[in-house]
Amino acid sequence: QVQLVESGGGLVQAGGSLRLSCAASGRTFSSYTMGWFRQSPGKERELVAAISRSGGSTYFADSVKGRFTISRDNARSTVYLQMNSLKPEDTAVYYCAASKEYSLTWYRGYADWGQGTQVTVSS
Repeated sequence: QVQLVESGGGLVQAGGSLRLSCAASGRTFSSYTMGWFRQSPGKERELVAAISRSGGSTYFADSVKGRFTISRDNARSTVYLQMNSLKPEDTAVYYCAASKEYSLTWYRGYADWGQGTQVTVSS
């Protein structure tokens, strides 16, 4: 099990940028596939981006491709989500999650979750 703490959320105008960070506890961070999910009121939680253990493979939802990037620093046990060209529809609570599975997109594999950080994009 790994404990996850997100930071970096906030209020930003449309077109702006934010960088979310997720710090993980423990010394086995490099053995986890990491993902960023988001959920807004009345909508299902969706996988926004994910990154493999080494960082060599990534996944992005179509809605964020070309605007968001995901990266990780295994030495610092931290995963990042850089969000550019933000839109009001990006407003949501963003969650960091960890999976012991190799698949980036298998939702059930994400067993450990952070508390979430609010991102609000004003028009």
